[in-house]
Amino acid sequence: MTKIWANSGDSHFLEPDDLWQKNLPKRLAELCPRSEPDPDGEYETVYVDGQIFRRKLPTAALVAFGEMNSRPPGCRDAKARLADLDQEGIWGEVIFPSLGMWASAFRTPELLKACMRVSNEWALDEIASVSPRYVVTAQVSTLDVNDAVEELRWAADKGFKAVFLPTTPHPSAPDWNRDDWEPLWAAAEEAGMVLAFHIGTDPVDPAKSNSVTGGAGYVYRGPGGAVLNYTETTFSGQRAAMKMVASGALDRHPNLKMLISEGGATWVPFLGDRMVEGYRQHHIAVRPKLSRDPKEILYTQVYASFQHDQTAVAAFEYMGYRNVMFGSDYPHMEGTFGHTQDTLKQLFDGVSDETRLRITQGAFFELFPDVPPAPAEVAA
Repeated sequence: MTKIWANSGDSHFLEPDDLWQKNLPKRLAELCPRSEPDPDGEYETVYVDGQIFRRKLPTAALVAFGEMNSRPPGCRDAKARLADLDQEGIWGEVIFPSLGMWASAFRTPELLKACMRVSNEWALDEIASVSPRYVVTAQVSTLDVNDAVEELRWAADKGFKAVFLPTTPHPSAPDWNRDDWEPLWAAAEEAGMVLAFHIGTDPVDPAKSNSVTGGAGYVYRGPGGAVLNYTETTFSGQRAAMKMVASGALDRHPNLKMLISEGGATWVPFLGDRMVEGYRQHHIAVRPKLSRDPKEILYTQVYASFQHDQTAVAAFEYMGYRNVMFGSDYPHMEGTFGHTQDTLKQLFDGVSDETRLRITQGAFFELFPDVPPAPAEVAA
């Protein structure tokens, strides 16, 4: 059996829970997310930026699903992480934050700006410095576009190659299709920074969330709820791509690239067809006019990562969508940790070398050429 080496367009790192509190002035640290568990250990009271709410303890939910006991050491240790990646056959990887998922719960621009800088400095010291295989995503404020541009330029100067953005910005900010964000798109294109959107990051009420960091919450309850809620998270990535194409943001910035992580890839061809139809059939009402076909923009500037989807391979082979990228989602329970090689061999059984190498390595290296080449594939 030959070991297949793949890059990953999606992974996560768990920062210290008290990272922000320990590194901010007291007046700001007091506004950072903190929780007080009830004596029974089932519920907690959460304090964040002047807001107070109660929710079921996220850790209790994770223990119930077995995730707390199955997390590898590399989820918090960048050096130990390399051994996990080597074992799984993962070479380079895009790394998303965890604490940053709280951003939509903040209301104070100064606080959010300061937290993003603390996270970025910590990521440089504790993750990026460990290995050139790590593509750590910078974090920027989504409360104020000027703060976002300032932090993106700082991050680019420090060597970051990608910036994490939620699929919908802060609830009090304009949506991504608004011209307010034009300075950010221009700055990202100029700096060569990839816009890395991760699914499931639409702003939600943290009180209704069972996520560790206040991320995706409940949409559906009752029969089928678990599957419905998991599937629902994928749609936010598709909406982000639509907004960036239809608003003309990508058309105005042809060298700007965006990655939609963990949301699959087969939706891109369908979405392209649908947007072309809407643009053509409703042309009289369409604003702005685009200089290129919407599907062409999607196919050339939008990259999409998946972990288990057989159809993602077909999107490349039969639908002409070349920017398909594998992602392990390490260390999450939805990911491939512990069975990555089995997953890759199932996905690419009987598939051409050209297809396999494009999906496992080529699309990733196209976005991040500074990551060193992956090892040659040898018998395991």
